[in-house]
Amino acid sequence: MNKFFKIFALLLTLVFVLSALVACDLLGGIPAGDTDSSGTGGSGTGATYALDVYTLNDVHGKVVDNNSQPGLDEMTTYLKSKQQEQNTMFLSSGDMWQGTAESGLTKGNIITDWMNHLGFSAMAIGNHEFDWGESVIAKNAELADFPLLAINIFDRDTNKRVDYCDASVLVDKGQVQIGIIGAVGDCYSSISGDMSAGVYFKTDGELTSLVKAESNKLKAEGADFIIYLLHDGLSKSYSSEKYLTGNNYKNDSGVYYDTSLSNGYVDLVFEAHTHQSYVLKDEYGVYHLQGGGDNNKGMTHAQVVFNLDDNSTRVREAGLVRHNTYSTMADDPIVDNLIDKYDSVLGTIYDTIGTNKDTISSSQIKNHVARLYYEAGVKKWGAQYDIVLGGGYLSVRHPYDLNSGAVNYATLYTLLPFDNEIVLCKIKGKDLKLRYLENGSYYIYLGTYGTSIRNSIDDNKTYYIVTDTYNSTYSSNRLTVVASLGSVYARDLMAEYIASGGLS
Repeated sequence: MNKFFKIFALLLTLVFVLSALVACDLLGGIPAGDTDSSGTGGSGTGATYALDVYTLNDVHGKVVDNNSQPGLDEMTTYLKSKQQEQNTMFLSSGDMWQGTAESGLTKGNIITDWMNHLGFSAMAIGNHEFDWGESVIAKNAELADFPLLAINIFDRDTNKRVDYCDASVLVDKGQVQIGIIGAVGDCYSSISGDMSAGVYFKTDGELTSLVKAESNKLKAEGADFIIYLLHDGLSKSYSSEKYLTGNNYKNDSGVYYDTSLSNGYVDLVFEAHTHQSYVLKDEYGVYHLQGGGDNNKGMTHAQVVFNLDDNSTRVREAGLVRHNTYSTMADDPIVDNLIDKYDSVLGTIYDTIGTNKDTISSSQIKNHVARLYYEAGVKKWGAQYDIVLGGGYLSVRHPYDLNSGAVNYATLYTLLPFDNEIVLCKIKGKDLKLRYLENGSYYIYLGTYGTSIRNSIDDNKTYYIVTDTYNSTYSSNRLTVVASLGSVYARDLMAEYIASGGLS
C-alpha cells in the first residue's frame, strides 16, 4: 500500500511540473498571441502578441519567371502560407514598378494589383517610381488598396508635400497599432530630369526633423511601434549581422540615416535602393534590413513581440528570406491571372523578333545603342545637320547580358527599360570635348563627320549630337534639345536592328 501511495504521489508531482511548463510555454515555441516568458523591460510574465513583418524592395516589375529571373508566383504562395500561420504585415520600401515589359506597359498597375491581392499595408516611393512621371504615381495611388508613403517629396510650386503620397500610416493589427513612415533618400539625380522637375526631396537634417515629428504624431495617435521604410541604403552587402555606428550609415551620397532617429523615434528600418543584402544593428540596437532586389533575390523578415501588460516591445527575429526558401513551392495562379488581365496591353511581347548569334555583354549593348542613336539621328535629321556622334551616359539593367538564341521584346525591355526619348541636341565645342569625347563613362559612336573633326573641335562653335532625354536633362551636359523622335526608345531601336538580322 505504501508503495502504491509513493507511486501515486510521484505521478501527481509529474502532472504538476508538466502543467507548470505548459503554462510558461517552455515546451515549445511561442505562438503569436500567446505568452512570452522572456519579455523585454518588464516582468516577463505578461501576455504577448507577435507580428511578422515581410518587406520587399527593388522588385523592378519582375512579375514572371524566365531564364534570368524568378517571378512572383512562388513568392505569392510563400507569403500566403505565412498569412495563415502568423499575424503578418507586408510592406515595400520602393522601386516596385519600373523594369520589365509587363510592368512598364501597364505603368506599374500589374504590380500594384498583385500587392492588392496580398493585402500590403504600405509602400514607400522609390526614385524609379518617377520614371514615368508624377501622373503615373498618382494613378497607381488611386488603384492601390494601401497608401504610398513619402514624407519628404515636396512640390516645387507650393512647397507642400505632394498629394499623391502620405507621410505615414497607422495600421491597426488588432491588439497593437503600427506606425509606418516612408521616405526616399538622396537619389534625386537618379531620376530623369524631365520626370522629376516638379518636385524636390528634403534630405539630411530636414528629413531627420520630419521623421521625428511624424513619429511623435503617430505615438500621440496610439502607435505602439514605428517602422521606417527608407528608399536608401548601404552600398555594401553583409553576410551576417553587423553592428554599425552613426556615421557608418553612409553611401556614395553621404550619410543616409541619422542614428538619432533610433533614440526613441524609429524602432525598425527597412531599406532599399542599393540592391544589397544585409541585417544590421545600429548603436541603439535598432535593426536595419535590405533584401537585395533587381532579380527577386528574396525579401526581409522581422518578428516583433509586444508585451501587452507592460507595453514593451522587442524584435525577436530579423533576417533575410532567400528565394531558394520558396523556389520549389507551387505557383500561385495570381501571376497568370494578371498576365491574362493585361493581355490587350502586353500584346506580342513574348513573340520572337529575331536571333542573337552570340551572347553580348552590357558594354557591347551600350555600344550598339550609341551607334543606333547616331544612325537614327542621321536618317531623321542628317539632311539638315552635321551630326558628330550618338550616345552618352547609357544604362543596361539586370540580367545585363543578351544571351544567344531567340530574342523577344520582353527581354529587350528588361535590359533597356527606360522611356528616354531620342533627341537631337546642340552643344558648344568645349562641352562636347569635356562631356562626351573625353568622358570615359559615356558610350559614343562617331560617324564619318565626327571622326574627321574630332581633333579640331572649336571650343566656341556649336555642334550637334544624338542622345536621349536622360542625358539632355542632366544640366552638367549643357545640351539644348533641337528635335525629338518622340516615343521611340533604345529598346525599340535594338528590336528593329535584331529583327532585320543585325545580330544573327
